[in-house]
Amino acid sequence: MAAPIALPRVMRIGGGAVDEIGEVVAGLGLSRPLVVTDRFMVGTGAVDRMVSRLGAAGLAAAVFADTVPDPTTDSLVAGLEAVAAHDADCVIGFGGGSPMDTAKALGLLAVHGGQMSDYKAPRINSGPALPVVAVPTTAGSGSEATQFTVISDSVTNEKMLCPGAAFLPIAAVVDYRLTLTMPPRLTADTGVDALTHAIEAYVSKKSNPFSDTLALAAIETIGRVLRRVYANGTDEDAREQMMLAATQAGIAFSNSSVALVHGMSRPIGAHFHVAHGLSNAMLFPAVTAFSVRAAESRYADCARALGVAAPGDHDATAADNLVAALAELCRDVEVPTPRAYGIDKRDWDSLVPLMAEQALASGSPNNNPLVPTEEEIRDLYARIYG
Repeated sequence: MAAPIALPRVMRIGGGAVDEIGEVVAGLGLSRPLVVTDRFMVGTGAVDRMVSRLGAAGLAAAVFADTVPDPTTDSLVAGLEAVAAHDADCVIGFGGGSPMDTAKALGLLAVHGGQMSDYKAPRINSGPALPVVAVPTTAGSGSEATQFTVISDSVTNEKMLCPGAAFLPIAAVVDYRLTLTMPPRLTADTGVDALTHAIEAYVSKKSNPFSDTLALAAIETIGRVLRRVYANGTDEDAREQMMLAATQAGIAFSNSSVALVHGMSRPIGAHFHVAHGLSNAMLFPAVTAFSVRAAESRYADCARALGVAAPGDHDATAADNLVAALAELCRDVEVPTPRAYGIDKRDWDSLVPLMAEQALASGSPNNNPLVPTEEEIRDLYARIYG
């Protein structure tokens, strides 16, 4: 059976790529971009520099800088007003996963209208939508190359996975220099997020030879450089490799799928406002341990790519090494448990049934090598609390 593969039409990858943003947008025949970003990026001066580059290319740019972490349906209202006020013919998602996810949602809603809940899984959204140009500033989400956006419902707190080609950026501009000022905590959380993308893409029931190649390449790179860049954020070589690996992992899971870690992670983020990469990291070792026997050889391949198993090791040994290595990595980059993060146990326990229900409803657990029951998901939530 043929694997459906989708990629951005244009990709510019490497140091200095962001300097070419005007050329990229103009080359697509677009002229009125709305830069969708956050106040932090404005404060660094990076947004002014981008607007200047767009202007130098003859483009009329405007800025919407009120995106929020883990974007909500309420946060999209002002963004849609900004799209309309500027008569934008495209949106540029500039920042981490949240500005890029916001840009994708605005692109679809500006054309189709309705509520974001109309577009959540299992619906597959094919468009049309305003073109999105994605410029990531973290090495983790991979959103610059994926067919998904994630938006939280402001009323129900459900973190909605919205899939389909309508959310695939038309262009991605990937410049590792934009990550040089990332603090260690953000570096760790986004780096483990990228590793989660790669491993879940490889073990997913929807994996294919195209996604496999990129996933293994990303796993190998992250295994070599994540600790380096966590310890020294100015290590440009490590930053460049991490940025490429995050994009590779994004392409891999966009053309395969994520699985149980992501299904369980989204409700944690929605209800307790834990950053997406960090909530993935909290779950990653325990969910892998739960799943590993159902796809031992696939997890063994991941262990060998990560550098924690030798080619001649039995698959069972290699898979066990992977589980241990993920736990060690999360300790080394100081991933807290939900308890250590400050989440009250009574609040956690009271929401576990709803989180388990929402995790299953997202569809992602169905891609897992071992598809869990709702009770097993509840048990995993209890196990990782700390």
